[in-house]
Amino acid sequence: MCKTARMPARHEFADFCLELLRPLGTARLRRMFGGHGIYVDDVFVAIISSDELYLKTDDMTRPVFAAAGCRPFVFERDGPTETSYWTVPAEAMESPAQMQPWARRAIEAALRARAAKPASARRKPPATKPAAPATPRKARAAASRAKPISGKR
Repeated sequence: MCKTARMPARHEFADFCLELLRPLGTARLRRMFGGHGIYVDDVFVAIISSDELYLKTDDMTRPVFAAAGCRPFVFERDGPTETSYWTVPAEAMESPAQMQPWARRAIEAALRARAAKPASARRKPPATKPAAPATPRKARAAASRAKPISGKR
């Protein structure tokens, strides 16, 4: 049975999920779609919705999740839409050690999905402003010492 532990507040549950995933790398949260997304070493591996943790799956890992009795995250958009994120077995929510095999599967699935995307479909880094042209120190110093010329004599 795949039910996750209930926590009193959403932020506490999200922090609890981060703790479960931290042994696998640098885990961080990002608010999204009324829930949270979880990244491990900048790889998007999980979502939290309605106090449930869903890990990334793919064709290779989905059968393992299904065999454990887990279920997919489903949302409504012109009818029910199933995602590639699935709940984890209840025992995986008990400790980081029990979560590790499930989280590793999620990381592997996310990395395969990332590798399968064409380079142009990947998110581009935000544009930055070009740096101001460099002014030599002597020119800056001379400009600051120069007296303004006034039209009055």
